[in-house]
Amino acid sequence: MRFTFLLLLTLAGNRLLAQQTNTEFPATWTGKWKGTMTWYQGTAKRQDVPMELHILPTDSADQFTWRLIYGTNQSDYRPYILKPYDKTKGHWLIDEKNSIVMDQFLIGNKFCGSFTVSGNTIMNNYWLEGDSLMVEFYNIQEKPIAITGGGDTTIPKVKSYGVRSYQKAVLKRY
Repeated sequence: MRFTFLLLLTLAGNRLLAQQTNTEFPATWTGKWKGTMTWYQGTAKRQDVPMELHILPTDSADQFTWRLIYGTNQSDYRPYILKPYDKTKGHWLIDEKNSIVMDQFLIGNKFCGSFTVSGNTIMNNYWLEGDSLMVEFYNIQEKPIAITGGGDTTIPKVKSYGVRSYQKAVLKRY
């Protein structure tokens, strides 16, 4: 009986946390975040790059800055805007203010999306973990490296894609 009560309490707490994550995003994520992004290709670490992400309110209702800064002295500065598309579905947009707009989705506690540019599909994930903002990027080649299966109508074709690189950052508010 006690176990059942604790299980139900835990499940209810997890459901409430998921609901709070959806309704409090991006307000609970606001601030200036800073850390180091580590870039891997294959099994080798390619380089470490200073990274910042500024998520701040703007003068427009429901819009926030989404400023990505890489390198020292802001050598790679990307001043984007984060705006809702359909908050009830966790659908947001990152507007690069140059005709490029990328769809992002709040799924569980992760803010994620994917896009393809110049033969590369980039999949990104952002999430809060304790007092850190975690960031991941996967670079996947656009064309499959293999297509298997599909021998008959009961077996679907399966496409495999090469993963070219992985980037991870742990950012702290400052």
